[in-house]
Amino acid sequence: MPHLTRTGTQLPATGTTELPPDEVWGKLGFGIPGYAHPLVAPVEWAGLTRPGTPLHWVVLNVDHGPGDRPDPHCLEAAGKLRNAGVRVLGHLDLAHGSRSFGDLVSDAHRYLEWYRVDGFLLDRCPADRAALQEVRRTTATLEAVLDGGHLVLGHGSHPYPGYAEAADQLVTFSGPWTDYRWSQVAEWTADHPPERFVHFVHGVPRTHLEEAMRIARWQGAGTIFFTDRAGDRSGNGHCGAFEALPGYWDEIVSQIGPGVSE
Repeated sequence: MPHLTRTGTQLPATGTTELPPDEVWGKLGFGIPGYAHPLVAPVEWAGLTRPGTPLHWVVLNVDHGPGDRPDPHCLEAAGKLRNAGVRVLGHLDLAHGSRSFGDLVSDAHRYLEWYRVDGFLLDRCPADRAALQEVRRTTATLEAVLDGGHLVLGHGSHPYPGYAEAADQLVTFSGPWTDYRWSQVAEWTADHPPERFVHFVHGVPRTHLEEAMRIARWQGAGTIFFTDRAGDRSGNGHCGAFEALPGYWDEIVSQIGPGVSE
């Protein structure tokens, strides 16, 4: 997986156009964890193709994965994003290591065949050293299936350092603002550039938005998604919080600045 060790290569904010590092990573960009179905959240999906939005990627989660058959509404949404130069990632649930290798690869093939995704978010990824070998087996296979592409490991916390060599990006925080504002970064992350790390934070009040962005920069995260929406109480953690636009979407877009597509 040679592209995982190119420390000088930067992730374009929209599409695959290579740009100088200061043009791409001088400011934070968004990773969208996965909005609700396009029929339920049409405004959210339509807004993602607005020129100048600093997007690194958008996750397509059809039905806890690719679903049983192609969904015409998701096909349309993914097509519009790709035509706008936005990287689309398929959602693969590792279920903390309990899903079989065969099921994950099967889901990956369906995403590629039906939606032509540019990579994958491996959600609920294990973070301990014991699971690293199996996760690396999965990411190596996905790399071959994609013939390149972009892989994000959705740990939600700082994993064993060896995971940094298994994917392009790691989600090292996913949770509520009440935890994020007091969080600490793992020392080993200082050995990697900001484009390797992702933070998802829900329940961020508008009055603390600037503080949240300062924390992301201090902790060395290059990709973020902040929302004022709260997590659900159904036992699914923060899932519902990320299915719609935050109330201050326009404000946070303007604070981060225009994307490279503008």
